[in-house]
Amino acid sequence: MSREFPDFVDPWKAADGQRTFQGTMPIKRMKRLEPMLAPNTGQADNGILARGDARFMARFAHDRQGLITIRLNVEAELPLICQRSLEPFREDIKRSTWLVVVEDVAEQDLIPEIYDPVLVENRRMALLDIVEEELLLAVPQVPRSPNSGEINISTDGKTDIPSEKKQQSHKPFAGLAGLLNENIED
Repeated sequence: MSREFPDFVDPWKAADGQRTFQGTMPIKRMKRLEPMLAPNTGQADNGILARGDARFMARFAHDRQGLITIRLNVEAELPLICQRSLEPFREDIKRSTWLVVVEDVAEQDLIPEIYDPVLVENRRMALLDIVEEELLLAVPQVPRSPNSGEINISTDGKTDIPSEKKQQSHKPFAGLAGLLNENIED
């Protein structure tokens, strides 16, 4: 883990100094994210299930309205289970977002739509929490490996689905085309 950042930050002081914090955080420290990941069984998996580090950069500043903003960039590779093949795979996550610091839930309605609010209490904000939150938002609702092919199972349980070439379709207006050609020639 890269320690170019403190565990807790005072967003007001960080914005006044236009501070930038960056580094890496172990994914295994993210307790809310852990249940969404593929279970690490300890079996040989070629590193697919290994928990790596999340890389991040958080840049604090004030915008034109005087709001405390955070430009957050997060990158990680998360071990997930493909819901199509039920095999583990690694999802590459790259997110960039604008956050704004709020002290009260009522302030959320007052911020511009381009920002996502971050609730801060007692002038302390954990960098781990905002990085974990971005990764939680990035996890697909239904993880699917890009390498999983088409599964040939129909809704009635049959595995032999006829292809479109095998099916003969009824063309009710095919005869009209021939009649139309005959009328044009006359």
